[in-house]
Amino acid sequence: MKVAVSAFGSGLKSQVSPVFGRCPIFVIVEIKDGKIVDHKDVPNNAARQAGSAGIMSSQQVGNEGAEAVISGAVGPRAFSVLVQFGIKVYKSQGGTVEENVLKFAEGSLEEIKTPGEMHFGMGRGRGAGMGRGRSW
Repeated sequence: MKVAVSAFGSGLKSQVSPVFGRCPIFVIVEIKDGKIVDHKDVPNNAARQAGSAGIMSSQQVGNEGAEAVISGAVGPRAFSVLVQFGIKVYKSQGGTVEENVLKFAEGSLEEIKTPGEMHFGMGRGRGAGMGRGRSW
């Protein structure tokens, strides 16, 4: 089974990224019999896109043959594309790629079943910031 993990850097010792669509690297990890047998680093081509980063990232991990994604957050549009590919999404518990993949292999990670859970998007928030005279 192949699992795509959103990461800050390369390799199994890299920290898991709290975001999916704009993470710098996907570490694609192959698991067999509950053990890590191989991995490769795939730069996220969509990380610096002006828009649709989640959709493009989902297509990229789908094309890599991933059957599951581990990330801190997956937005609604990315989630929808992952579902179309038949890819399940799991919430990371922080730490390294390796730690999260091993937790996944033992069934300890929570599956995210609806779009937008734990989403850290760019914009459209309802915060009072940006100097619009709405300070508290």
